[in-house]
Amino acid sequence: MGKVHFFIGKGGVGKTTVSAAFAVRAARGQPRGRVLLLSSDPAHSLADVLQLPLRDRPQRVPLGARGRLDVWQINSEKLFADFLAQHKSAILDLIDQGTVFSRDDIEPLLNTSLPGMAEMSALLAIRDALAAGKYSQVVVDTAPIGHTLRLFSLANEFLRFLDFLELAASRDQILAQHFGGRSHPPDNAHLGQLRQMVDEIREAIGQDRELVLVTTAEQFSLNESLRASSLLRRQSPPLEVTKIVLNRVVPVNGCIDCRRSAGAVVKAYKFLTRHFPRVLVQAGQDPGGPILGARALAAFGAHVFAGRAFKYDLPAPRTRAACLVKTSWPVLDRQICLVLGKGGVGKTTTSAGLAFHARQKSKAGVEICSVDPAPSLDDVFDAPIGAQAQPVFGDQKFRASELDAVRLFRDWIHGLQSKIEEATTSKVSGIHLDLSFERRLLSALFAITPPGVDEVLAVFRIFDLVKTRTTRIVIDMAPTGHALELLSMPERILHWSRLLLKTLARHRTLAFARDAAAKIAEMSVRARELTALLRDPERAEIDVVMLPEPLPDRETERLIAQIQAQRLPLRRILVNRVLVKSTTKCPRCTRRRQWQQATVASIDGRHGGVELLLVQNFPREIIGKSALQSFTKELWRIK
Repeated sequence: MGKVHFFIGKGGVGKTTVSAAFAVRAARGQPRGRVLLLSSDPAHSLADVLQLPLRDRPQRVPLGARGRLDVWQINSEKLFADFLAQHKSAILDLIDQGTVFSRDDIEPLLNTSLPGMAEMSALLAIRDALAAGKYSQVVVDTAPIGHTLRLFSLANEFLRFLDFLELAASRDQILAQHFGGRSHPPDNAHLGQLRQMVDEIREAIGQDRELVLVTTAEQFSLNESLRASSLLRRQSPPLEVTKIVLNRVVPVNGCIDCRRSAGAVVKAYKFLTRHFPRVLVQAGQDPGGPILGARALAAFGAHVFAGRAFKYDLPAPRTRAACLVKTSWPVLDRQICLVLGKGGVGKTTTSAGLAFHARQKSKAGVEICSVDPAPSLDDVFDAPIGAQAQPVFGDQKFRASELDAVRLFRDWIHGLQSKIEEATTSKVSGIHLDLSFERRLLSALFAITPPGVDEVLAVFRIFDLVKTRTTRIVIDMAPTGHALELLSMPERILHWSRLLLKTLARHRTLAFARDAAAKIAEMSVRARELTALLRDPERAEIDVVMLPEPLPDRETERLIAQIQAQRLPLRRILVNRVLVKSTTKCPRCTRRRQWQQATVASIDGRHGGVELLLVQNFPREIIGKSALQSFTKELWRIK
């Protein structure tokens, strides 16, 4: 079996570039072997980095005569549909035989677009690649860390689902033992095949694998790395970081801004050495421009993983600088503002800036909530932020919270279990029988934390927030791919609600089915109201944050196309970390500014009716009240 290398980290640290560089180097280093590079991020960018049009199946990357590298940008919906087509019939038979629900009840739900497909499909793709036996190494460019943690836990959750199916299959045997009588042992051959598949996935994740943590010297990124490492150790089995790449390292021999960044690198090395004392730390230089194409990636791979100097002449585009004029930060005048963007572009900082400025300029209350599974509002506000909304900077009308989806799900399940316990005992059920098997079955089902729980519960959290019509709401969203999942969720919930209500209507003689139907009907109404709210430009707005660089620009274009396809009110684009003024002749900063100017020029006028605003680059991270005041003091637009 080939070795799997997972490249993990906070959004925007350069995981795609680093993983692609590693894969190119690995392939060139073993002419007789084959390496597969695949992306588990639903917002793929391998095609952008490799400068190749990619299809949804493995295809060869031209490397000349040396080595074989295949790349695969997963089509999660297609891959998951193929998996269901193979196993759905057996799963439905087990549910039909062992639960109160029939095949006809459940099949329509399985035919819908289900949450968590990206993570499940990534595991299936890794398993298929290893099972094929063609690849000596599989390199995985993962989604931002919050959803990658879900990916690593998914195999265990699927095992719990198989436990549920196995219990359902044993229904006849258990009831025969209880009441007397004969029954045939269940045929669990198909479950055995699925268990073997999960064992293979667990082996790929847990044994011969390398976990490469990519970070930058920014404090937010370092803090996130530490939190991620702690959560990885809580996985079953525990996972340990085996290597660290400190990316975007700035040399000390540049301008004053470069020297300041180089000082942060020194601190970052000390931080990583202290918290990861036995882990090798390798460095990747920041050349001031994008590293694109196989040749550039090969040079960067040799630099990072062999310690060589980065010798590659990065071109710098020549574009006339746009004329910029100062403007003021927007005052939020809609009930809800959702802030979207690629990982690492500064969504959380910009969301906090919008909320902070709105509160400064208005008497209305403002509440900001992060629905990113790896939130960092506590870093920006320099204070602990939890699941319950709490005042920020001592202001009772400025509140912040971070969604804890798993905890919220567990609390909800606990309450549901209590109701099921009552409903399936004695006369309360209306059947005059202690339904102990049903309780066991539901307990097995409730032990599962389903994929997509972050997006589903984020919608429920937004439901609760918009009840208060006098408060301005700012939502700090998850990175691109999972944010789009969330935005699709209200309509999916509406669809699921209709199917579930139809199913529960067949079981209305059961008290718990009637109670569940009432709850689902209420949820359906709220989903319909939220869908209407999010599409109403008088009550809602979408703000997109991006960086003035080619890769974030391309992903932002795809994001905007999806927003417009969903008929959501895109109001403004905020381009973050712009070098507004040329204050140095430093080659790196000059190259960086030239790339920024070219990107800004390409955006200007591309989206009619959408406000384009530029946020200047700050040499230090935005942490605390005084930093937010400085951050929201100036804004720029193109004249």
